[in-house]
Amino acid sequence: MTFEALGLNTSLIKALTDAGYTAPTPVQQQAIPAAIAGKDLLVSSQTGSGKTAAFMLPSLHRLSEIDPAAAGKTPNQEMQAARARGERPRFKAAQPKMLVLTPTRELALQVTTNTDKYSVNLRRIKAVSILGGMPYPKQMQLLAKNPEILVATPGRLIDHMESGKIDFSQLEILVLDEADRMLDMGFIDDIEKIVDATPSTRQTMLFSATLDGVVGNMARRITKDPQIIQIVSAANKHENITQRVHFVDDLSHKNRLLDHLLRDDSLDQAVVFTATKRDADTIADRLNIAGFSAAALHGDMHQGARNRTLDSLRRGQVKILIATDVAARGIDVPTITHVFNYDLPKFPEDYVHRIGRTGRAGRNGLAISLVNHAEGMNVKRIERFTKQLIPVNVIEGYEPKKTASASRSAPRPGGWKPGDNRGGAKPSGQRTFSKPGAPRKEGSTTGGGYKGSNPRSTDGARRSYGDR
Repeated sequence: MTFEALGLNTSLIKALTDAGYTAPTPVQQQAIPAAIAGKDLLVSSQTGSGKTAAFMLPSLHRLSEIDPAAAGKTPNQEMQAARARGERPRFKAAQPKMLVLTPTRELALQVTTNTDKYSVNLRRIKAVSILGGMPYPKQMQLLAKNPEILVATPGRLIDHMESGKIDFSQLEILVLDEADRMLDMGFIDDIEKIVDATPSTRQTMLFSATLDGVVGNMARRITKDPQIIQIVSAANKHENITQRVHFVDDLSHKNRLLDHLLRDDSLDQAVVFTATKRDADTIADRLNIAGFSAAALHGDMHQGARNRTLDSLRRGQVKILIATDVAARGIDVPTITHVFNYDLPKFPEDYVHRIGRTGRAGRNGLAISLVNHAEGMNVKRIERFTKQLIPVNVIEGYEPKKTASASRSAPRPGGWKPGDNRGGAKPSGQRTFSKPGAPRKEGSTTGGGYKGSNPRSTDGARRSYGDR
């Protein structure tokens, strides 16, 4: 199937061709014609499946057909006219035609960037991002342009709604991108408040990894006779990504092993996932001391710092990114060859998202989890969710004192055997980055962990997002 066959206008087709798009993905094949027809959509689709184009292309098609003469003067034009008359212009609330809600700033910026790429031949359509961490004067300048498309995180959008800077009375299209993640982050009250402020005549499109539970209940409340599209299961197999588990005895063992693995000659760029923002900063500092080019990315960083870090990653100036789950949402860098789970995620769904940061654009990737012995059951939960066995790997010179079998509740048929060294590299030295910094006190665990373990890496890990 071609994009022309989906009914998109010629300006969009030209932009897609110039950007190197050749054929629509499965989610685009189903979502675009339905969205052009004006249907509400509930779409279960994973990150990397092309969902941004699936909701943005039909929306741009629809907005491009609006007669500009019928729309009347925009608030920005009225302000310019007031200045021409020598009057002091008053700020008027922006009246977007389309709103896209995203859980994080990075994803919002990615959606805006893609929208600019798709709409390059549609001169009348502007898209802007309204995010936490962005200076208010800059946001006021963007809103004064009365953009047709507004991409926002819920918390900051609520701020502007309450101050009268945004008016949704003219809104025609509402998109909730990664709705499950927004609910996980506690945005449900904000989302419901935003939805209540939009016209009931709007078209609503909700994209989520799952349409079950709380997400499904909310979806039914905010849509009208929606078309349901399920492209892949939540347990995306990521068949182009090799997955491995390395068991570790304690924090020092984990740090020495990570140091060794990061020196793999096949590694181009890597993302190391941690459970907390503090650990992201600490590990980044240690890796830089050890001679790596590393940087942290998390929700406590100002937006400018986050943008600079991501730009450095895309330009190859940063080789290793240490990130929390939320900060890494929306990262799409094809040169990321390795993903490391320094701490296992709290939810199996997050494991699927994490390893999806590698193996992009048809490339192969490697995902390695450094697992404390007390977390063997967490690995089994991930395996049940993904319906895949994750081989256990042991590298000579970095073997755990405990055998792998002692770290699991039951042996796995056809899986690992103690002492397996599948794909393991020979050690290239014993250099570590575990200093400076004192080790955690012995026995400082949560959830019944082992001595010297990382208390943030257990299944009860506390999350803090800070991405409002």
